[in-house]
Amino acid sequence: MRSAIATGAAVVATGIVLVSTWWRRDLDQQKAILNETLPVHSAWWRENAKNSGELLYVAIGDSAAQGIGASSPNKSYVGVLADHVRLATGRTVRVVNLSVSGATVALAVRDQLPRFDKLEPDLITVAIGANDIAQWNPETFETGIRSVFDALPPHALVADLPCFHLPHNEIKVAVANEIIRRIAADNKLTVVPLHATTKRAGFRSILTHVAKDLFHPNDRGYRSWAEAFLPAMSADIAHRFSAVSHTPIEAD
Repeated sequence: MRSAIATGAAVVATGIVLVSTWWRRDLDQQKAILNETLPVHSAWWRENAKNSGELLYVAIGDSAAQGIGASSPNKSYVGVLADHVRLATGRTVRVVNLSVSGATVALAVRDQLPRFDKLEPDLITVAIGANDIAQWNPETFETGIRSVFDALPPHALVADLPCFHLPHNEIKVAVANEIIRRIAADNKLTVVPLHATTKRAGFRSILTHVAKDLFHPNDRGYRSWAEAFLPAMSADIAHRFSAVSHTPIEAD
């Protein structure tokens, strides 16, 4: 009897190990597949920036602004918001997406701000800092965020960090978001509630709003990110530009 139980336990344990090994290999494969899209998305946005427009929308950010994990680059939250501006104002929109996949706040200061300083954007979104959580240093983060926010005009919209759902990361995110809100208040910038929006989707959103690498948003996830920006962006364009009407993004 004991031998049968031991044998059964061994079979179960072996099965768990095999499933775990398969899952990790599949996850690594999905990450590799998405990594191959990095230069594709970057090239798409560079080419797209050549298009003219009556309004200039500039985005500062990381791989989320690039749309990694989406079915196409324009399905990122930046692309969704640009489409909203076109619809709401009845004007053409040129998008300059300064974001770089993998960017931390410090890298945004080094690589994106010099390019940003040469532009005169009508609309600005900033969503940066998620990559800082992996090697969290609150002092470095605060210094970088202050440099970014000091370079922005008052009409820029800045996002707090999204919900990571896992408790050990959420502790760091809470500190990061306090820093973002405090420095944004110092600069009189509007903070859009990306954390609250993504948290509201719940832990199950890992299955519904996240790409197969279990990190980047998918199309549905990026629409959720865009929803976080929409109220503030709609109010801004209604105040500063000729708005036709606000057509909300329908939930999937």
